[in-house]
Amino acid sequence: MSLFSKIFRRKPIEVSVRQAGTSDMKRALSAFDLTFLGIGCIIGTGIFVLTGRAAAVNAGPGIVISFVIAAFVSLFTAFSYAELSTIIPIAGSAYSYSVSGLGEIFGWIVGWDLMLEYLVGASTVAAGWSGYLVTFFEDTFKVTLPKSITQSPILFEEDKFSIVKGAYINVPAMFVAAVVTIILCLGIRESAGVNTVVVFIKLIVIFLFIFGAAKHVKVDRLKPFVPKSEGKDKYGVVGVIRAAQKVFFSYIGFDAVSTAAQEAKNPQRDLPIGIISSLLVCTTLYIATSVVLCGIADFRTLNVPSPITFALRDIPGTRWLQILVGLGALAGLTSVILVLLLSQPRLFMAMANDGLFPKSFARIHPKFKTPVYPTIVSGVTVMVLSGFLPVDLLGDMTSVGTLFAFLFVNISVIAIRHIDPHRHREFKVPLGPYIFPVLGSAISITLIAIAGKSTIIRLFAWMGIGLVIYFVFGIRNSKIQDYIDSVDQGNYKYEDENYV
Repeated sequence: MSLFSKIFRRKPIEVSVRQAGTSDMKRALSAFDLTFLGIGCIIGTGIFVLTGRAAAVNAGPGIVISFVIAAFVSLFTAFSYAELSTIIPIAGSAYSYSVSGLGEIFGWIVGWDLMLEYLVGASTVAAGWSGYLVTFFEDTFKVTLPKSITQSPILFEEDKFSIVKGAYINVPAMFVAAVVTIILCLGIRESAGVNTVVVFIKLIVIFLFIFGAAKHVKVDRLKPFVPKSEGKDKYGVVGVIRAAQKVFFSYIGFDAVSTAAQEAKNPQRDLPIGIISSLLVCTTLYIATSVVLCGIADFRTLNVPSPITFALRDIPGTRWLQILVGLGALAGLTSVILVLLLSQPRLFMAMANDGLFPKSFARIHPKFKTPVYPTIVSGVTVMVLSGFLPVDLLGDMTSVGTLFAFLFVNISVIAIRHIDPHRHREFKVPLGPYIFPVLGSAISITLIAIAGKSTIIRLFAWMGIGLVIYFVFGIRNSKIQDYIDSVDQGNYKYEDENYV
């Protein structure tokens, strides 16, 4: 077989369907659980930090329009995820869709890029969790936690490394990563239960803020809704669009829902519900929070680490609400870490099942029915990154890497509609396979193109490392050809009664 034929061989969809049906993992997640997984990953830094910063720097009260634009952009790709999740109900998310729709090499690239989103994303959020914990102790108990154990010793700013004097290790970040890892090892039902409780806490806090602070909103602060332009990317229509690009990354967590496909009770029905419902719920909360936040404080003052707490400080009688917002932020970031660390091991497992990673990454614990080994590897990696290293070095790369995944998912919808047009789809992208997937692809390419030069260079360096690993290990151990041969020999048959 030629090298070209090897790298573009596609994993048959019926193999993925059979693997999902014979998996040892517990099918314990309902549509409600999946929706809360999506909300757990989407509602985090975006609502507690980005709402204020993007309003102050770019859009003013027009940040509401930015969130609406970003939601529509995300919805294009969410439709593609929803369709593919109904016909390939297996862990691995965009990797599993790309390896079946576009070929082995594209599946590897997507899987390698998703590692950035999950591992570095979880590390960045863990470091942010530590910062919020420090602020919470200062605001609530007037206690200042020592810098030596709450910050990474290395800083990366403006493409330069520097040493943070007096800082040695970020203990809180490592602690939360360790606790979440232990929970994830114990079982999917336990993990989903913890996530549901944590998500309920942060939703209650957000609702308390929206309804508790709404009576203090001054309509004059929302005028003009789109402030007059003050230069490049600052206010005006351009500022609103620039803010939409920034807040777009607040929504990207919905893809994590599809990684739990093998643990969903009814993946064909529940996965599309979880993906789209979580996106709609979070959009509503983002809009409501933005309106109230800009209505109780001058939007120009909100470029601070905790804008919601900052905005409440000048309102009498809201001390209790400030404390609750701090707790809500900690809960919000905890659920983000949990969902990201839930997703990464299942990505490892999916790639290992196809031979692209070592077999040990595909092991399921006989008692807990979870991929314990890759979960521990992922957790330890996040602990090291968040505890000692400058996660900001890779922060922007996570977003661009995720956009690559979005691009390939949208293209995969088009490809699989042609490869396997008759397979029953519980959910189909509205208006056919071209309009929304093409729009989603075009937007992903545009957002990749306008990313910073250094970010793109580092991303391609990361992809280069991944391709070396693929050609040294992955292509030699891939099981994709074995799957293709088995299907050709009639060992796999379509079991879907709706397939014609």
